[in-house]
Parts: sequence; C-alpha cells; structure tokens
Amino acid sequence: MIPINTLKKTAIAVCASFALSSSVMAASHGDKKEATPVCDKPIEVVIHSSYGGGTDVTARMMMIRSRRTLDQDMFVISKRGGSGAKAQNYVLSKPADGCTIMALTQSHLYTMAQGKSDMKIDDIVGVARAMDDPTFLVVGAKSEAKTLEDLVAASKKRTLNFGVAQVGGTEHIGLAQLSKAAGIKFKVVPFGSGGEMLQALLSGAIDATLPNVSEAATLIADGSVRPLVLLAEERLPDYPDVRTSFEMGYEVKTSTTRGYAVLAKTPKDKIDQISKGMVKAMQHEVFANYLATAGLKVETSVAGTEVWDKGLKEEYAKAAEALKELGIIK
Repeated sequence: MIPINTLKKTAIAVCASFALSSSVMAASHGDKKEATPVCDKPIEVVIHSSYGGGTDVTARMMMIRSRRTLDQDMFVISKRGGSGAKAQNYVLSKPADGCTIMALTQSHLYTMAQGKSDMKIDDIVGVARAMDDPTFLVVGAKSEAKTLEDLVAASKKRTLNFGVAQVGGTEHIGLAQLSKAAGIKFKVVPFGSGGEMLQALLSGAIDATLPNVSEAATLIADGSVRPLVLLAEERLPDYPDVRTSFEMGYEVKTSTTRGYAVLAKTPKDKIDQISKGMVKAMQHEVFANYLATAGLKVETSVAGTEVWDKGLKEEYAKAAEALKELGIIK
C-alpha cells in the first residue's frame, strides 16, 4: 500500500506522461511494430477500485509502455463493489480472448475464497506481476521490544494490540500466520489504512503493526519506528540489518502485490504474448522510476506469467486456510 501523498504526486506525473506518450505514439506511427496486436480492439484493464487510487495509478503507469510493446491501445475501466466481486463478475462475462485484463490485488483472492463472487481461482491465469511490497513487523521507537523475541515474550504476559488495515486483510492474515509459528498472543485493531495504522502506533494506541516497505520507509529512516522482522525469504539490500521471518525459522511471507490476469481459457500464445509485452514494459525506466518512489525495485517486483500465476495460486491457498482458521470462512 503506497502512501496517498505519493499516489497523488504520481497521478499528476501519470497524466503528464500520458500526454507525452500519446504525442510520441502519434509521431512514431510509422515506426516498426514491436509485436502483432493481441486484439483488433483496445484492451480493457479492469480495476476494482476508484480512479486515482493505487491500483488505477499502477495500471496507467504499466500502460504507458505496454501500449508500445504490445502495439495495442489500452484503457482502464473501473467496476467497483464487493471488494472486487463486481470486477470479477464483469471479467467473467467477457470473451476469453486476451482483450480484457483484470488488475489484481490480494482483495480479489479474499473475495474468491469467501465465495462473494462467481469467479474461482482456477478461472484466471496471472500474466504479469507489477509490484511486490514486502511487510515489516514494527514497533514504536519507545517500545521495550528490541527484537521479535522480546515481543513474543511480552505477549506471554499480556495480549498485544496489533494494528491492521482491515479484519481478514493482508496484515491480519500475515499476523495470524506469524503468531501461529512464533507463539504470539494478539488482538487486532482495524484502522482502514496503512497510514492510520502507523499513526496509531506513533500515538501509543497499539503495540505493533505490519506496514509495507513503502509505508514504513520514512518512519524507519527517521527512527520513529523500529522494524523487528521482515516477513519474507530474503533480506532487503536497503535494510541489511533487519532479519527475515524465514531465517528465523518461520516460513511466513507477507507482501502487498499488484498484478494482472486474464481468463484461464485464453489461448496460451496470447497469454505468453501479453506477459512478455507487459514485463518488458514494466522493466523500462518509466515504470522502474514509479516503483522507486515507493522504495521498490523492478528486480523484486516485476515478474511474468510463470512466476506470477504460481504465486497467485499459492497465495490463494494460504489465504483460504488462514481465513478458515480465523473463523471468517467455514
């Protein structure tokens, strides 16, 4: 989850970039094509949130270069409602021809797992991942917990209050998995957003929370919060002293991801074409600079259909299991 101020600034840059890219495309119409178009009509990129939000901005940044690499016009269409249910049902109503691409976040997986839409996880194939924003477990600078071990020990004496964006959301599921592995006694307090979680931590209203790298970077840099663990397999180059959950013996991985999928019945050659074109587009400096504003890198964020689809299916299975253990689904 990228901070709202960053999103607003990036949205302005997006508009400027689109104006520039449209001019460039018009001027270079006669240039050699990089690929045969996927469709004979513009590709719809379906988002489940409002225009101007993180999913919308990320999609538009992806499209700046994907229009060129796919030699294909593209546009964003918002289908809001039901935590992704309306967008999923809309995509299901479209032909499996690669001309409709769905923007995905974990919210879609939770909606599917809870049976809130007609879409099932096997109805889609992930074509490209755009963003992988790992999660820290952090405490305030004044906290007596200097390590994760300290926090675990403290939770044995009293149940700790952890801030999450929403019950049954990404942070809640990650916390549930870590608590099961490490033996942390906790109570969740939902706040609605990552920014509000961190504000509550700074005020002392909660004991700990689980922000993404993009959310916590500034506060870690100025010493306002202390990261105790990164819920990932490998350490981040920018945070070499922060241990990972995996190296501590807890196979818990949590991150906020954004990516794209098409219907599973889409011809394989079109899936591969879309994946290759979008990955090439997002490896360009235009998208790389966008990721950098959130403290992320192309190398660890952007991935093609093989990696992304496998990750989606694994994330779905873990989410479904966690939601059952939390009593949210049967």
